[in-house]
Amino acid sequence: MTARRHPLLLPALIALTLIAALGSLTLGAVPLAPGRVLAVLTGGGDEVARAILIDLRMPRMLLGLIVGAILGLAGASLQGYLRNPLAEPSVLGASNAAALGAVCALYFGLAHVHPVILPLLAITTSLVAIAALFLLAGPSESPLTLILAGIAVATLAGAGISLSLNLSPNPFAAMEIMSWLMGSLENRSYAHVSIALPCVLIGSALLIADGRTLDALTLGEEGAQALGADLAKTRLRIMLGVAIGVGGAVAVSGAIGFVGLIVPHLVRPLTDRSPSAILVPSLLGGAALLTFADIGVRLIPTSSELKLGVLTALLGVPVFLVHLMRERRLW
Repeated sequence: MTARRHPLLLPALIALTLIAALGSLTLGAVPLAPGRVLAVLTGGGDEVARAILIDLRMPRMLLGLIVGAILGLAGASLQGYLRNPLAEPSVLGASNAAALGAVCALYFGLAHVHPVILPLLAITTSLVAIAALFLLAGPSESPLTLILAGIAVATLAGAGISLSLNLSPNPFAAMEIMSWLMGSLENRSYAHVSIALPCVLIGSALLIADGRTLDALTLGEEGAQALGADLAKTRLRIMLGVAIGVGGAVAVSGAIGFVGLIVPHLVRPLTDRSPSAILVPSLLGGAALLTFADIGVRLIPTSSELKLGVLTALLGVPVFLVHLMRERRLW
């Protein structure tokens, strides 16, 4: 059966994403009028506007879209696969493990040797975490087994992060680690975009490929197998998609929570509630939400720029609680 959505859902989300992208380019400590932005984008404009737009805001805008998209998509995919409305990338330990890899790069000073070492370690530890998840879960296809194994992996990664903070050789190293863990898109460059984009594209392709299998899983494992779904391959694709996509995103942005949890709940009421129907809307919604949040951290007047992960948590909790009360009878 073809997944059904409100006919205006995708156009509205595309429009919101474009508005968020434009706002990310024009708004900030130094506001740029749309005319100056257009002049720069068409090859003209003054040097100051070009430096602000091309060197500072463009990579930040691209990363906001890229990171938000994979977080929203991964959350929707995991909620469908695990049949759990509270599922998000951290449930399987992928984001926690990626954060641990980045923390190790900062703790041992490897991040200062070459900029690419931190994201590579983050992606590697995310893949290791997924491998450990497979070993712990064994051949079982049960979502509960995966969730419990994921909690174990996430807890172990969290313990490693706490240990690094506890044993940090000096307070400046601990502050650097804490700052990274709070998540931010500040001072990012095209090098970060080139690292995150391939990972997100691969992860997104793997996650979107299993939309029909996720729909079949609403009938349970036996029902899905009766319809011809290969659950082992589906689990492998979803786990790799989350590890590669979220690992690459977390590697450049730091730990950003609640996007993968909230976005699927925001778009679900405008669909027929089948898992496949919310995948693409969650991708677009995540991109728009995180980009708007990044605009917010730039505009909120503070002595130092508010961390993006802090803002998403502050906004995410009340939004999620409202939808929890409104939608609890429909899950």
